[in-house]
Amino acid sequence: MQLPYLSDRKSFEDAAELIAAFGDNAGYEASARADKSRDLGNHIHFCRWRQIERLIVLLRQAKPVGTVH
Repeated sequence: MQLPYLSDRKSFEDAAELIAAFGDNAGYEASARADKSRDLGNHIHFCRWRQIERLIVLLRQAKPVGTVH
């Protein structure tokens, strides 16, 4: 799994809002928003929504990801 790069807290807040609003389909919604941004030619928002999509997938995991100390 590719870990997301998030540059600000707003990305976490957007991920939480999507999870609250769409539940199990939150990742699909983030993907749709990324696709819409790409279609509009906005590569900055496209990348941002793709990272949020990855974050949602990571947050939905039942097991820890990465090194556990």
